[in-house]
Amino acid sequence: MDVLDDPARLSALDPAGMLDSIRDLPRQCRQAWQEAKGFHLPEDYRRVSKLAVLGMGGSAIAGDYLRALGTRLPVAVVRSYELPPWVDEETLAVASSYSGNTEETLAAFQQALERGAKLVAVTTGGRLGELVRERGLPMFRIDYRAQPRAALGYSLMPLLWVAHLAGALDDPSPWAEEALAVLERERQRLDASVPAAENPAKVLATRLHGRLVVVFGAGPLAEAAHRFKTQVNENAKAWAFYEELPEADHNAIVAFARPEEVSRRTCAVFLRSDRLHLRVLLRYEFTQRALMEAGVECQTVDVPGDGALAQLLAATLFADYTSFYLALLNGVDPTPVPEIERLKAWLAGR
Repeated sequence: MDVLDDPARLSALDPAGMLDSIRDLPRQCRQAWQEAKGFHLPEDYRRVSKLAVLGMGGSAIAGDYLRALGTRLPVAVVRSYELPPWVDEETLAVASSYSGNTEETLAAFQQALERGAKLVAVTTGGRLGELVRERGLPMFRIDYRAQPRAALGYSLMPLLWVAHLAGALDDPSPWAEEALAVLERERQRLDASVPAAENPAKVLATRLHGRLVVVFGAGPLAEAAHRFKTQVNENAKAWAFYEELPEADHNAIVAFARPEEVSRRTCAVFLRSDRLHLRVLLRYEFTQRALMEAGVECQTVDVPGDGALAQLLAATLFADYTSFYLALLNGVDPTPVPEIERLKAWLAGR
């Protein structure tokens, strides 16, 4: 039996149920979307000129995805203790923190308050929830128990609706319905119950095992490549990086061949869609050829979906399953992130 088809190994290495969270992403997104459509903003929040999403890690990825969809208003994702100078009273600042205790987000939130920005929180509670309730600010409360990175549906879907209410997006309902349908089809294709010989996520995990992973993406899929990278880091406990095309063809392409020992142990994953710009698709072809000439193995993931949201979520689910299977191959529990917890404890004492 293939190790990825062994239920006993799966149960032993996944006691906290990360696989269940991954399987639940389609349902989670649908539930979050239904709840989000019942959320309202004060009237004056509809007169902003720009959006700032304050967040770190998995919560910040939702902001990246919003920006990747293309918005009428400028959107920036603030992964920092400090706000950029342009955040002011005409800014809608969405503080996105699953725990509500992310110190960088709390610091940026406090600055946004001082500058008179319009503030919204997306959180389960924590200190952020307390601050919002004290000031009577709007809050979308997440009622979903998982690791923050496994609660992306609850970070993303409310954010899309808030952006729509603020005038930054057209009604995203048609995009959401397509994305939810694509997610459900992909789950059936990638789930652990599908044997390794027929499961493209298990096949890819096998190719990535023991290698340095570099994920390439373009257009909206550049943000999915970023998410792929972080899931390999946190779930599989392995180094990974990501590159964006066409930018990588103006710098990284020169360096593919060195150090040779690294190139031979690297696997490049290309997230591809026929909806990408035709010139970018040509760059995919040439870049893969250059990598293979340098001794780098290349794998392509053809991402389904007509709309950008469907593509983003389909690529997300593929990355989640792949990183989970890679964790099994690495012999590690995909759920805990002890180094992050150790860092938080260390900072708390200073």
